[in-house]
Amino acid sequence: MSLGCPKALVDSENILTRLRADGYEISPSYGDADLVVVNTCGFIDAAVEESLDSIGEALAENGKVIVTGCLGARKAEIQARHPDVLEITGPHAKE
Repeated sequence: MSLGCPKALVDSENILTRLRADGYEISPSYGDADLVVVNTCGFIDAAVEESLDSIGEALAENGKVIVTGCLGARKAEIQARHPDVLEITGPHAKE
């Protein structure tokens, strides 16, 4: 899931490309996925709230979530609301 600006979309596409190259399959639903990666936005309040809600939705549907993107730079804020997230990375952290 990719949220935010066109730069976030490019990062998401790079992540997907790398995962596919490494042999991973991309699932169309949370329930069928082994893991969910949420690429977040952290600049506008409404986008931050949408990102936090999307993380919560992914956790509720799957339980195994990694967060990346601009909001990932605010790790404590994510952990306060979603302590069960497996990993949090910042923007451009494609590896």
